[in-house]
Amino acid sequence: MENALCNRDKMLLSAIELIAEKGYKGVTTQEIAAAAGVSEKTLFRHFGSKRNLVDEAFERFHYSGEMSKLFQEKITWNLHADLLLIARTYHEMMSRNRKMIWISIKDEAHLPGIRQQTQQHPRRLMEFLTQYFVAMSEKGKLVRTNPELQAMSFLMMHFGAFLNELEKDENFPGITLDAFIEESVHIFAKALTP
Repeated sequence: MENALCNRDKMLLSAIELIAEKGYKGVTTQEIAAAAGVSEKTLFRHFGSKRNLVDEAFERFHYSGEMSKLFQEKITWNLHADLLLIARTYHEMMSRNRKMIWISIKDEAHLPGIRQQTQQHPRRLMEFLTQYFVAMSEKGKLVRTNPELQAMSFLMMHFGAFLNELEKDENFPGITLDAFIEESVHIFAKALTP
């Protein structure tokens, strides 16, 4: 059973790697199977189609599960510390999933519905963050404003920073991602602290 799971993950990771490099239409299931060290028959037995393989890869290796765990287990109710943890974890996961994000942007025409599938995760994160802001406000640790707008503002700010990093063309060469995270969280937390 463990070997089957390992092979399954290899196939998923191989698909992500090759599709990010060559595009959805530019990669065959035979190439994906070869990169994963399995037969094409094995790939089809597990997934049925290249599209099913992509869909499962996006579900398997995305971040809403990890973020759910973070909000359940690691929140300290210290606004600055929590937002720093959330931002760093977000960027770590987005960096790890950068090839999937690239595929969803680049190959949307060949993968109908992929953008909606990938948007489930940031929407879920926005729900977690909105609930966090509501709870912080109820505890008197956050100014009372619109928690959903606060969550969206925080996420859009960090998604923009991720997109800048995704292109890697050094739009802002004098500013590191870590410095951006530190400064943006400091400003955001200061503005929302009563």
